[in-house]
Amino acid sequence: MRELGSRISNDYIDKNPLLLGVLKGCFVFMADLVRAISVASEIEFISAHSYGEGVDPGELKLSGGPDVSLKNRHVLLVEGVVDTGRTAQSIIGTIKSMEPASIEIVTLLDKRGRRELEIDIKYAGFEIQNDFVIGYGLDHGQMYRNLPFIGKVIENS
Repeated sequence: MRELGSRISNDYIDKNPLLLGVLKGCFVFMADLVRAISVASEIEFISAHSYGEGVDPGELKLSGGPDVSLKNRHVLLVEGVVDTGRTAQSIIGTIKSMEPASIEIVTLLDKRGRRELEIDIKYAGFEIQNDFVIGYGLDHGQMYRNLPFIGKVIENS
């Protein structure tokens, strides 16, 4: 976390970045991340979900969003995990219409093996395999977000 926070702090000196967290999966990671960033920054949230009860993504649903203007702002889109890229691409499309100065993605977990869309992730904590993971804010059927670690879900056949 300190390494990500340090990189962001160095890249955004005097830029007052706005961290836009993608709920619900980002909340634990984002809380730790903002404490590791030493430059002045603001925080907003947007809600996105596509999993429901299973481990395969379904229809993406977005709600909420920033309550402040993003015009000429440096936006960091913060996700707990990026897999298909559909969520990030959809939110970035929405953000671009608000005329920010820049948009970059920050994620704790980068699941490149699941990528359906080409997206650029500037700040990634860890690359993981094509596993469904829970804990540290990430869920399975809205459960297990409270686990103090990240674990792999193994489904019984």
